[in-house]
Amino acid sequence: MQTWIEKQRSILDFTLSSLARRRGRNIALFLVYALLVFLLASVMFYTHALRKEASLVLQGAPEMVVQRLAASRHDLIPARYLNAIRGIRGVTAVRGRLWGYYYDAFTGANYTLLVPEGPAPSPGNISIGRGIERTRLTTAGDLISFRRYDGEPMVLAVHETLSGESELVSSDLVLISEQDFRPLFGMAPGMFTDIVLTVRNAKEVPTVAGKIQTLLPDTRPITRSEILRTYDMIFDWRRGFVAFILAAAVLAFVIFAWDKATGLSAEEKKEIGILKAVGWETSDVLLIKFWEGAVISLSSFLAGVLLAYVHVFFTGAALFEPVLKGWSALYPSFRLVPFVSAYQVATLFFFTVVPYTVATIIPSWRAATIDPDSVMRS
Repeated sequence: MQTWIEKQRSILDFTLSSLARRRGRNIALFLVYALLVFLLASVMFYTHALRKEASLVLQGAPEMVVQRLAASRHDLIPARYLNAIRGIRGVTAVRGRLWGYYYDAFTGANYTLLVPEGPAPSPGNISIGRGIERTRLTTAGDLISFRRYDGEPMVLAVHETLSGESELVSSDLVLISEQDFRPLFGMAPGMFTDIVLTVRNAKEVPTVAGKIQTLLPDTRPITRSEILRTYDMIFDWRRGFVAFILAAAVLAFVIFAWDKATGLSAEEKKEIGILKAVGWETSDVLLIKFWEGAVISLSSFLAGVLLAYVHVFFTGAALFEPVLKGWSALYPSFRLVPFVSAYQVATLFFFTVVPYTVATIIPSWRAATIDPDSVMRS
């Protein structure tokens, strides 16, 4: 037992001394390795947390939205469609929504104007999101001028700023009364932007959607699950875009790992030959090289993951924020709730640590199985 313990201690001492002898190369390798893990982990953490946040927000989305189409484009829908949908069995609640987009030439941003379902601001007043407050330098009590559909100005007073907790969806939002919304956009009474409805049994949602399309063929029912799938596709596309940009860094690391696997330096070969000559077994040599690679790869992995966690959840992913949030004049400012799953960490570990560790062992095994004299002479 004592002999085994002494051997393990010798292996550990030799591993540490080997790392120290090549400290310059190992430090450079650690920095490059940690940077790669940091970039990949940042993209993974941010997109997963943003998708999780969006899915939680969209859980409160309408169960079904019905839009009217004209020439395959979204068009206003008349109030008589409400009565037609109410007659469908299984539908429990139906209401028309009023919302639209307004381009603000002052900031170059598009606002979303919405008449809320609950209590709306009184006529002449609006509630604005924090993104509008920041870009317009506007606070409660200030006036904002809008341009009506006929070119005439409409001046509305800011009643309040919406809570920052909802900024993910309310940064560019303006809550407005129906009495101000219709004249602003020239929307006639009895017309709505779309219709939202609730179905008694969630399993009947596809059936109700089919009945609506049969009864009103110029409409398009959109279910909540379809909205969630659309957002998933958007986040996947943006994550893929950033991952493509990082492909150069990944490719450089793959080339480095391949170079590591194709052979050892003359100094490392001589070192292995000396160990074999003084009686060390092949398994001992491989264990030393394994621990050398493991120390570098694990320390780089942990450093990269911790830096990525701080970057995403404490700085708002400043490096990737414009790409992953989208291109807009109004960026929402919010702090994501930390969401890191074991699957994410395991996937990242497999694609960064395992290849390098294997690439470290293979050339060492080749050198350790050759006669020590020939290794040292070469």
